[in-house]
Amino acid sequence: MTKHIPVLLEAVKKALGDVRGRTIVDCTFGAGGYSCAFLEAGAKVIAFDRDTNVLEDAQSFKQKYGDKFEFINSSFTEINKLSSDDFDDVVFDLGISSMQIDNGERGFSFRFNAPLDMRMDERNDLTAADLIKNLTEAELADVLYEYGDIKKSRLMARILKEKTPTTTFQLRDLIKNQNDVAPLFQALRIAVNDEMGQIKSALGDVRGMLRTGGRCVCVTFHSLEDRIVKNTFRKWSEVVGDPRLPVITTPEYKLLRPALPSVEEVENNPRARSAHMRGVEKIQ
Repeated sequence: MTKHIPVLLEAVKKALGDVRGRTIVDCTFGAGGYSCAFLEAGAKVIAFDRDTNVLEDAQSFKQKYGDKFEFINSSFTEINKLSSDDFDDVVFDLGISSMQIDNGERGFSFRFNAPLDMRMDERNDLTAADLIKNLTEAELADVLYEYGDIKKSRLMARILKEKTPTTTFQLRDLIKNQNDVAPLFQALRIAVNDEMGQIKSALGDVRGMLRTGGRCVCVTFHSLEDRIVKNTFRKWSEVVGDPRLPVITTPEYKLLRPALPSVEEVENNPRARSAHMRGVEKIQ
């Protein structure tokens, strides 16, 4: 069984409270760190992950936990295929997993020379190399600016279109300003996997699916994810009506206390450095 411990695990457990007898949807199974914690605490888990590379771990969980664990090898956007009676709480650990980064052959990291792939679901056709080839220069520039906050996005897009890199090292070596390398890889990865669109879609479905007392908790790792989650949860928890009038509609959700990693957690796991946890509880 994997020993992986995910970021902000204790904060997530605290946000969910006592999970004994509850069913939790773990939308990003990964190496199973969250799922393991929930199962050991007495919950049932329905886990999603679109990455076929996690199937071995998922099978190990099934053998150990039996009917307490169900795995669905697809994107968490498929949560809308579940019934609201199937679960109590929903947890998202967003972004890329450390095991995806550390698998050099998959093209997520510029530390390894590999095909410029970056697909979280290798059953999909579009790789990062395909994205560079197929987008127009203007479309590619927009991707680099929106998802990587790259200031000279038009110049960089022009270079990428001219050189059409097909490996991670080819892409890395095209960039003169090394500070732009990580944001460039991030931007292409987000676009290839439609990460922002998938978050918006899944959260939109979750809002109408949670039962009273149910909680939705998200761990994010960069500002784009966090902005979507923060704004979404704030909207859910808004008081509807004019406060100057006697009739004000009670909000459907209440915000849970957000959390950041401790200094100790960041020291033990540098990936936690930029993490934020946010959550909501349905109150009516």
